[in-house]
Amino acid sequence: MEAIFKKNALPSRLESRLLFAVPKKGRLQQATLDLLAGSDIQFRRDHRLDIALVKNHPIALVFLPAADIPTFVGEGRVDLGITGQDQIFEHEATTPPEEETWAEEVLDLAFGYCRLQVQVPEKGAYAHPRDLIGRHICTSFVGLTKRYFARLEAQEKGVTNGDLSDNGTQLKTKIKHLSGSVEAACALGVADGIVDLVESGDTMKAAGLEAIDTVVESRAVLIKSKHPSNPKLVDMVASRIRGVIAAQQFVLCQYNIPRHLIPTATKITPGKRAPTITALDNADWLAVSSMVEKKRIATVMDELSDCGATDILVLDIANSR
Repeated sequence: MEAIFKKNALPSRLESRLLFAVPKKGRLQQATLDLLAGSDIQFRRDHRLDIALVKNHPIALVFLPAADIPTFVGEGRVDLGITGQDQIFEHEATTPPEEETWAEEVLDLAFGYCRLQVQVPEKGAYAHPRDLIGRHICTSFVGLTKRYFARLEAQEKGVTNGDLSDNGTQLKTKIKHLSGSVEAACALGVADGIVDLVESGDTMKAAGLEAIDTVVESRAVLIKSKHPSNPKLVDMVASRIRGVIAAQQFVLCQYNIPRHLIPTATKITPGKRAPTITALDNADWLAVSSMVEKKRIATVMDELSDCGATDILVLDIANSR
């Protein structure tokens, strides 16, 4: 796979295309595909292939493990990528980026929220992270976990600046890599504690575990290489995705309001930049259109009704720029 992505060794069908890495499976994949569909990036993927050519733009989608995407984008093997910040942080912890080879975060994609947390058996012997110093820890995030415990051990030794890894001191805490089912490690006697991703917390609770600290918080992001092959196309893709996200977060609220109540109403619906106000045949009334956050719309409608607005409508937004 890596040989394919050496820019001077690309197959001819990919040479003129922007390479866009997306998760091939896992918790981020479906939301990513929905985002691409909303951005009118049209493709058909053969289930046996990890490359799909976009029909309506000179783009090739490359389906990769989310953990590998920061590496491919950072080294300039692909131009754009969607992955979780947890994977970026882990990449940084294991292979510190060089200024000219690291990727830039372009956009927060507003999905994939999770936390990388230190977890221990409920009602067990470990109530604080420092209780795990010198114990066995299992994780899929070895780099971040080593950095976390290096700092914890440094604090125990009274080192306030940096961590033990700065001077090459060996960790007392034993950290073991697991590629999956990390939550089972404590029950099976493999680990005293784990460091694993938590979304809803249901899996953690089902495994009889509780979180005692958060290592990092994460969400899905769009990243680009420092030197993309087609910067204009990168900007277009980012703009489209930004529009889809705005459309997902906002609705269009329309209503009629007596002219003298406009100052009160527009404080309730200020819009993203400003509301659109239109005159009606009745000179004493005005029509207002304004974008409102979806999560606030019920409260906004109540407040508008209370202040004298009528004919309040809420419309979905397909896209926005």
